[in-house]
Amino acid sequence: QVQLVESGGGLEHTGGSLSLSCVGSGQSISTYNMGWFRQAFGKEREFVATISRSGGSTSYADSVKGRFTISRDNAKNTVYLQMNSLKPEDTAVYYCNARDLVISSWGQGTQVTVSS
Repeated sequence: QVQLVESGGGLEHTGGSLSLSCVGSGQSISTYNMGWFRQAFGKEREFVATISRSGGSTSYADSVKGRFTISRDNAKNTVYLQMNSLKPEDTAVYYCNARDLVISSWGQGTQVTVSS
């Protein structure tokens, strides 16, 4: 089972940008559909974006469409989330997810805080 470690979170002002990374270890991520989810304080975890195994297909939550971009580099065993035009409502812990028909693996999360 692949282990995932997120990085790149931090504090940013409204309108700013952050880039998150998720590095896999123990197994290649190339066999997994990869996704980003987030959980704000006191709320349930929600879907942000997903990318297919080859990277040819992506999907986004309506709340981030046009502002966030998910990508992957299977050679580096890494998935990225580029976040532009950040809003205070983007404040959350962001989690990386790897899934196939049997397994769903999660990272430990990275905090993103957007100040108004």
